[in-house]
Amino acid sequence: MTWLKTGVSWGWLFLVWPLLAWSAEPMLRGTGDLGVIVERGAGRLVIISTSNNGIVQRVDGLGDLSHASVVFSRDQRYAYVFGRDGGLSKVDILRGMLDKRIVQGGNSIGGAISQDGRLVAVANYEPGGLKVFAADTLEPVADVPAAYGDGNLSKVVGIADLPGDRFIYSLFDADQIWVADVHDPPAVKIEKFTGIGRAPYDGLVTPDGRYYLAGLFGEDGIALLDTWQPQAGVQRILPNYGKGEEKLPVYKMPHLRGWAVAGRQVYLPAIGRHEVLVADTLTWKETARIAVRGQPVFVVARPDGRQVWVNFAFPDNGFVQVIDTLAGQIVQTLEPGKAVLHLEFTPRGEAVWISARDDNKVVVYDTASFAKRAELAVESPSGIFFTARAHRIGF
Repeated sequence: MTWLKTGVSWGWLFLVWPLLAWSAEPMLRGTGDLGVIVERGAGRLVIISTSNNGIVQRVDGLGDLSHASVVFSRDQRYAYVFGRDGGLSKVDILRGMLDKRIVQGGNSIGGAISQDGRLVAVANYEPGGLKVFAADTLEPVADVPAAYGDGNLSKVVGIADLPGDRFIYSLFDADQIWVADVHDPPAVKIEKFTGIGRAPYDGLVTPDGRYYLAGLFGEDGIALLDTWQPQAGVQRILPNYGKGEEKLPVYKMPHLRGWAVAGRQVYLPAIGRHEVLVADTLTWKETARIAVRGQPVFVVARPDGRQVWVNFAFPDNGFVQVIDTLAGQIVQTLEPGKAVLHLEFTPRGEAVWISARDDNKVVVYDTASFAKRAELAVESPSGIFFTARAHRIGF
């Protein structure tokens, strides 16, 4: 009888054990439809799925995310989070856990990952410069101070990756653009460009990786560098776009970190003005100005280039406007919520995700019909980043 009972219990275990083992395994999923939303006040990432417009998991313990940005590993599994407190966090978005976190500086606002995916670079306000880390371990491999003048250190802004395992960035205080070749990290090669204009505040790289545009806060115009022909130096485009007109107070710095290139046209926010500037990417001459509701912050093109979506600084930061690039005019005005901070298109552009910080929500819109597809409860959301960025230059 004892043997029989033991046999029954062992038999039951043999039947149940595979089910228990199976249930302990994480659910299998691909990374291509995943993304993250920054919960800035909570120091947390929300992992989301763009296929079902839902929240997958949350990851805590990421420090000060009040101006956080994110890049992804080439396999799309890891998100590298750059925090305002100088923190660099590596988050495993498949397992929904913090893999590693270091504090590498005093104040940083952005970073980039190299073309081959081996290196992660952080742009620092404090101490001022570029720090480079191994993507797998976050071990430091290079430190490039942004030194200028008589021992001064500049804030670094507008960082982006370039082909050839290079990083390009601007020095806000030094009025310079630097290109760092990190192919051999112990021997980083720096190419410096001066005389670019006053106070570069942000930058973008065109989708082909050729042109770097740095917005200038200290004067009208954009600094342009052809990275295929750097010997030609920096060119000024859209000079004096506000010449002879009263300058308006700037309520929020515009952002260029996002593709605003649609076909042969680039769409750029005019600092302190209620306009989007349009230029031809062959001649870099102004082709149009589009009046918008307020001071534009993000001007982002849908992946196919047919639409450009614009959000605004206070007091118009509850609105988003859509420009039809074929017609060259606004075709829709939306009100997603209070304090819209960021927009991110799904990889093929059928939907756009918009964060409304003060309403604690993210709204998903259909880009063809402008109908609301979903609304997610997210605490003080700011940046939204999808894993498709892993395979794009300049993101």
